[in-house]
Amino acid sequence: MNDQLVRGTAWNGSIRVFAARTTALVGELQRRHDTYPTATAALGRSATAAAMMGFMLKGDEKLTVQVKGDGPLGQIVIDANAKAEVRGYVEEPHVHLPSNEHGKLDVAGAVGRSGYLHVIKDLGLKEPYRGSVPLISGELGEDFTYYFALSEQTPSAVGLGVLVDTDNSVLHAGGFIVQVMPGIEESQLVRLENAVAAMPHVTALLDQGETPDSILRFLVGDDLVIHETIEPKFVCQCSQERVERTLISMGAEELRRLIEEDGEAEVQCHFCNEKYRFGRDQLSELLERAASK
Repeated sequence: MNDQLVRGTAWNGSIRVFAARTTALVGELQRRHDTYPTATAALGRSATAAAMMGFMLKGDEKLTVQVKGDGPLGQIVIDANAKAEVRGYVEEPHVHLPSNEHGKLDVAGAVGRSGYLHVIKDLGLKEPYRGSVPLISGELGEDFTYYFALSEQTPSAVGLGVLVDTDNSVLHAGGFIVQVMPGIEESQLVRLENAVAAMPHVTALLDQGETPDSILRFLVGDDLVIHETIEPKFVCQCSQERVERTLISMGAEELRRLIEEDGEAEVQCHFCNEKYRFGRDQLSELLERAASK
């Protein structure tokens, strides 16, 4: 099944809902960065949340999620936009810890329980929106829930999951975000809280063949209106031309030093691990372009 991301409302607009199956997306991230299981789970949960948050945007708006904990993973960085195009990386991909007390991947131990979750949104304004909250668990679902409540003043429930096989492949990945709108009735709020508490794990539902919209029905029942469906995908904006512009921006003097000392250059994209190689002749051509500016 292809990945899928849905956006909808329920209970006469009292809540808005998002749910995603991101198995292929997280599998692509795992493949590109050779992440070990615990790192895969942390990166995948972050990417799933960012995909849904990107789907909340419009037009050319985009966002960056940064998870900076004190665990061995280091920093997690995810870019996403309104088209659900996602890219990302984890600073230390080769992290795998013993299972936690519940027999699950120890994401909190890998991320760390102290640190910050940062969200930077490019909304086409003069200055980007920046929101930051302390990490409260390191499990990431609770941390994104806290972010929405504190930084965006939107009471939310966030569920995220990644199931990794023994051969390190991604079996299932997905998540949901349910957000409470102003004016919700107290009885509806209690109903939602009970539904979230009783919710099976996202990856268990995906393993049973459930889809993003059917996952949402576990939370809100049949009073669900799906407004839009999209396929989240791994997309990186790097290219030969962009890397050339970056090298030219270093200036003629630095390029000249690079040619004299190394005679070649290799630039690797953090987000997709693509490598761009430049020989002496190519660097000399870039030097000419830089000198003519």
